[in-house]
Amino acid sequence: MTKSMLVEEAYVAQKMAYVPYSDFCVGAALLAKNGKVYRGCNIENASFTPTNCAERTAFFKAVSEGVTEFDAIAIVGNKRGERGELCAPCGVCRQVMAEFCDPEEFKIILGAGEESSVYTLNELLPLGFTKKNLD
Repeated sequence: MTKSMLVEEAYVAQKMAYVPYSDFCVGAALLAKNGKVYRGCNIENASFTPTNCAERTAFFKAVSEGVTEFDAIAIVGNKRGERGELCAPCGVCRQVMAEFCDPEEFKIILGAGEESSVYTLNELLPLGFTKKNLD
């Protein structure tokens, strides 16, 4: 799957965002090593703490189906009806990525319209806390 195709999948996921409080819609498309794409959107809650990010939604959907190996994720985010800037994952989402992904190999694609940038997890989470820290 190409980078632009994965970004398009993230835009499809973004349409499902439940954001009655911020009106900031985020979509994610997670590419598993088996070739399947798992979409996620952000889901807000009036209490805020139970709110779940699009990236974690995609990961949790995949893991709940037994998939734990991934190649890349595309992320898009913007206020409803506006053209967005590049939208990076929050720290909690980066930590979830570190649980399942090789930080040197896993690609994080940030998309905004026709523009996109690609990073490795290690670039966005240097010195991340992983299973190795617990050994």
